[in-house]
Amino acid sequence: MNLLNVRKGQFVYYQNKLHQVYSVKAFFKQSVHLVRLEDFEKQLATAREINLYKPKHMDSFIVNHKRYTLHKDEKAKVGDYILIINPQPDSLDHHYLHAIEMVSSIERNGVISNKSNGIKHNEYWVMIPGLQEGANIIDMEIPDANYITEQGNRQLEIQTPEAHIPKIGDIYQCNDSFPPLQAMVIAIQGETLYLGGEVELKMDELMDTDSWSLVHTIPSL
Repeated sequence: MNLLNVRKGQFVYYQNKLHQVYSVKAFFKQSVHLVRLEDFEKQLATAREINLYKPKHMDSFIVNHKRYTLHKDEKAKVGDYILIINPQPDSLDHHYLHAIEMVSSIERNGVISNKSNGIKHNEYWVMIPGLQEGANIIDMEIPDANYITEQGNRQLEIQTPEAHIPKIGDIYQCNDSFPPLQAMVIAIQGETLYLGGEVELKMDELMDTDSWSLVHTIPSL
């Protein structure tokens, strides 16, 4: 790509994996700052190393270890994740092309996101959890047949995992922040947990898998 055409929010392929442009620093040698969508790992690249991809209806991809399928005709519900396709923010809103936001409330003409953005229904597509029938897996620029088969088989075998009880040393990631915040559980007092960075949460808040994801846990002895 030409650096002049690179914009924040664009979906691009870098090293065969789907990424999102986080920012563009024109005066740096590796001027394109990326976030790999499958695990939110940050990457630095040049414009020549990336290839633009425009998301389509029924595209399926992994975001932070969870698979979603884009659907242009679904109306969002509270708790759904949405992808901004046609941003038309007013002076009080700050959403942008391909921003991923969670729906906090529903209004007649649109939704309010977890970032307090008012988003009209024609501005977003819903990210339906899981691999939907007829979906097109776009995690790789050059698809690997074994990977596609593996993802399909995994979808058939999905089972509800046993809930993990947080303990000291566990590292969690806040899914409501971008870039995502990661913090370690450093103390527990009753139902209150204290994380690094002066984060204080109740047990049920940390176990809400839509808002927090377990990144690493200390193995039990």
